[in-house]
Amino acid sequence: MSAPAPLLLTMGDVAGVGPEILVQAFVSGQAQGAVVLGDVPAMRRAADVVGGGAVVVPVDGFDGLAALPAGAVPVLQVTGLPANLSQVPFGHIDARAGAAAAACIREAVRRVRAGDGRAIVTAPIHKEALSAAGVAFPGHTEMLQALSVDPGQPLPPVRMMLANDELRTVLVTIHLSLRRAIDAVTFDAVCETIRIADASVRQFGVVRPRIAVAGLNPHAGEGGLFGDEELRVIGPAVEAARAQGIDASGPFAPDTVFMRARNVPGHPGEFDVVVAMTHDHGLIPVKYLGVEQGVNVTLGLPFVRTSPDHGTAFDLAGTGRADPASLMAAVRMARVLAG
Repeated sequence: MSAPAPLLLTMGDVAGVGPEILVQAFVSGQAQGAVVLGDVPAMRRAADVVGGGAVVVPVDGFDGLAALPAGAVPVLQVTGLPANLSQVPFGHIDARAGAAAAACIREAVRRVRAGDGRAIVTAPIHKEALSAAGVAFPGHTEMLQALSVDPGQPLPPVRMMLANDELRTVLVTIHLSLRRAIDAVTFDAVCETIRIADASVRQFGVVRPRIAVAGLNPHAGEGGLFGDEELRVIGPAVEAARAQGIDASGPFAPDTVFMRARNVPGHPGEFDVVVAMTHDHGLIPVKYLGVEQGVNVTLGLPFVRTSPDHGTAFDLAGTGRADPASLMAAVRMARVLAG
């Protein structure tokens, strides 16, 4: 029998900690059987930073990955990358790093759509570096959404989930200014997010997910005193989801619903997932619990994609002190979700 398709790990921004935490994941054995799509010299620089006997091994294909010795970091050289990426300074925004990160993402999506990969795990990128390189996407989520279909085809509805062992949250809006995000909280958007959250949490083995829907305004609007989006938009969307057989409830005050959903010893969570209206409403509670175990999952794509829940950490890049735990958790979750 042939070996299963590997996990595809994108290199991320070479000025940040992505290459280093990838190397650490292989040294620890957590990424055995996966492959990095990136730049061989840049990954060798990361291996030198990490130390510990890590060896970067250039590969032409995916056969025999599982048989590589412990500590080996298989790297498939992505064609068309900017030259001299290993000389990009650590900790600085660089258009070359942004262009390379985007190229690795494109290659990963091309291969996973062709069946050459089980799932994609992305190392952190820097949005300003993407912009400096002329990449017309504000982040991973929007870029993956666009690449997941052929040109001219309708884009799949996607949502961002951040999850750890204690809490899961799914966002209605993602990378928008707060002013624009409020306008984007519509009945259809909330309904669609609840449906996507329900379907996605079932992949974690939850037969009937309990979905808490957070409000937008303080105290969930306090009956219209502090805003009426809960009455006009969010509440009706919850009722519509319930009419479809989904166990959704709310809207709840966003300053307390995450405490109710948190699942820890002695305090089983009341809910399996929280749907939050805006980026910071949903992500701050999960990240506060610790970025070392948080995983970002893009829901709604025709393939599995996970990533660590932190950024490029320019202040740590090149020091060898970056914590790979969140990346390792993303690798483990990708394996679970990809089957």
